[in-house]
Amino acid sequence: MLQSTEARTGTAIGAPWPESTLAEINQTVAAAAAVADSFGATSAAQRASLLRALSAALEADRANLVAVADRETGLGLPRLNGELDRTTFQLRGFADVLEAGTIHASIDDAAVAGAPPVGRPRLTRVRVPVGPVAMFSASNFPFAFSVLGGDTAAALAAGCPVVVKGHPAHPELSRHTAAIGQRVVAEQGLPAGVFGFVQGGSIEVGVQLVQAPAIAAVAFTGSFKGGTALAKIAGERPRPIPFYGELGSVNPLVVLPSAAANNGAELAATLAGSICLGAGQFCTSPGIILVQKDAASDAFVSSFAAALQGLQPHAMLSAPIRSTFDKGVARWRAAEALTKLVADDSTGAAAPRPFLAEVQAANFIADHGLHEEVFGSAALVVRVGSVDETIAVLRAIGGSLTVTLWGAETEDEATRSLVRAATQVAGRVLFAGVPTGVAVTTAQHHGGPYPASTQPFTTSVGYAAVDRFLRPVALQDAPAWLIARNGIPG
Repeated sequence: MLQSTEARTGTAIGAPWPESTLAEINQTVAAAAAVADSFGATSAAQRASLLRALSAALEADRANLVAVADRETGLGLPRLNGELDRTTFQLRGFADVLEAGTIHASIDDAAVAGAPPVGRPRLTRVRVPVGPVAMFSASNFPFAFSVLGGDTAAALAAGCPVVVKGHPAHPELSRHTAAIGQRVVAEQGLPAGVFGFVQGGSIEVGVQLVQAPAIAAVAFTGSFKGGTALAKIAGERPRPIPFYGELGSVNPLVVLPSAAANNGAELAATLAGSICLGAGQFCTSPGIILVQKDAASDAFVSSFAAALQGLQPHAMLSAPIRSTFDKGVARWRAAEALTKLVADDSTGAAAPRPFLAEVQAANFIADHGLHEEVFGSAALVVRVGSVDETIAVLRAIGGSLTVTLWGAETEDEATRSLVRAATQVAGRVLFAGVPTGVAVTTAQHHGGPYPASTQPFTTSVGYAAVDRFLRPVALQDAPAWLIARNGIPG
């Protein structure tokens, strides 16, 4: 059963309702499969109209949506209004990309007379929608990575019907948002199968959706454990399908001595705020802070600990997320190699306290358990003796969504080596600011080598996300009528 809950008090609201049954899931997927060809053949203008209408409908119902979201998540009206702005922005952004013609752009190689390899037939490379996409909503972004969030927008822009699985942490908001999507699809004159919705808190609902034979791809944002389990299922189907999983990461942030010396106190306050933003429930929250061993770096760590000590995160999104955070902090508390810097006990409190500890690089590298994400307002300061040791720590961590380098403004061999190492392990490398905040734009890449994501060559944020749901096809000596469709499937 699903139940809407007041996040700040844990009070149940209204009557519970059942999760989707296997029959309902199969029916929803079948409806998507039935319209996949016709929706894939729609024009860019038709899909852009749908995306703009979805954006406008969300905006029109802003007050109700934000109120429900705040009740179920406790994230607060300013944060939620900003997130809804981002959600409507990215829907309109994908519409802009469609209207610009880039999604259906084709490559045409004219025929050349003669025998191979000089001679060749006419080849036209186009991209076709993969088919119905299963989209798993995230808990920590109830709008932007949820029912009508970026994955849904990208799949619809590509011409793929979507079957959304709502997140049980905000079930009433998911139902409300899904109803808006279904209404807009109908108003646009499109068949209902273009946008389907299933819900449930049990593992079985997600498994059944991924196993549905007509599902052609899966988009997932969530935990490493849940994502890797579903990815395994997607790969073991009779017809394996791509699983685009964004699984979170520890997002190492490197503070070079020059940055610590120039404006260490200001940077320390900025970093503390980033770690506590949203109670640390951002997939890009910095969890590993690499600092060298010198006087300026010592002062930075002291300022950082003091700034973090003075902050109070709000309550976390759900009891399971809080429980996982508490267990992660307890694991760090028990690690003998760690020196606690900010370690107030928040056991039993409604909201967690931030946690910070320090560890030497050699001990960190040797203990794989310290490389694992603690999702929430918690971080480790790793003390390194050189750039080479910094690189060794980055490589020990492995794949990450982001790496931040503060103080890399001057080019030398050590800095070049550090930048190379950062680009090898991260999908986004920052040289200023903090990683909590992901711009929706063409150049964005939100992904990274495993374990940050299952498909490091793809992004889940930005307009290149549409590429996940389009498959290249070469048309050889295609007839004129097909060429005239300019890349839109026939």
